[in-house]
Amino acid sequence: MPKTYTKSWLDNDTFAAWIFLSPALILLTIFIIWPIAYLFYLSFTAGSFTSAGTTWVGLRNYWRLLLTQDFWQVLGNTIYFTVATVIPSLVIPLGLAVLLDKSLALRGLLRSAYFLPSIISLVAAGLGFRWLFQTTGPVNGFLDLLGIVPIPWLSSTVWAMPVLIILSIWKQLGFNMVVFLAGLQAIPRSRYEAAELDGANAWQQFRHVTLPGLQPTIIFAIVTTAIFTLRSFEQVYVITGGGPLNTTNLLVYYIYQEAFAQFDFGYAAAAATVLLAFTLVFVYLQLRTWGDD
Repeated sequence: MPKTYTKSWLDNDTFAAWIFLSPALILLTIFIIWPIAYLFYLSFTAGSFTSAGTTWVGLRNYWRLLLTQDFWQVLGNTIYFTVATVIPSLVIPLGLAVLLDKSLALRGLLRSAYFLPSIISLVAAGLGFRWLFQTTGPVNGFLDLLGIVPIPWLSSTVWAMPVLIILSIWKQLGFNMVVFLAGLQAIPRSRYEAAELDGANAWQQFRHVTLPGLQPTIIFAIVTTAIFTLRSFEQVYVITGGGPLNTTNLLVYYIYQEAFAQFDFGYAAAAATVLLAFTLVFVYLQLRTWGDD
């Protein structure tokens, strides 16, 4: 006698998928979606975090952003810091990855040494850089040996930002190098062999084989490095505190100051919303470019 088959609700693939996804979706809602929604709500209010202490002010906080000179200075600092950090954080690790992808003596040791900064606490690294670049620190001591007048790195409106940029590049170098190494190893060696047969030299192979093969990897590195740079906080907090004269104040540190030093939560939320929107637009453009290719 043939068995009869009764369709159960468990046989619905879509329903089963939602069941398995529900724990992750719940956590995503609690820790990401709800905080973002509450941040957006706070940006239209003035007062404290509690609903009883907030007053609806509409777009007034965003209007204040447009009229506040400090915000525009901080935004300019952030753009300068991001551009000056992202480009070297891609070019230098790419060159190292290409070099270390070859058969070299102590290749494994060199890879580990270059990756080491990525696992060091950014606070600890910041304290180390503050010691290195203080007026009587080792960097100025080395410059003095070369006959160069010591530079007041951390108290100079010109030189303080480069210290933060150097730290950020150094911190991101190892991670991007590993990413590029993984991308290089995914490129079929037959492409390089075909290029050699066509008479391509090393530069032509890099330009016409390596770079096109690394395009998805480069887009990933750009996005992750830009996000890391845009959310920079520890460098400013530990080394300069936003000074001198607000020249090293970045957007995340500015938001922190307004929220937890001035207790202007609505204004800080508006600035954070602008940062979030800027980051999402940047990531969307990069992913769209990647998808089109």
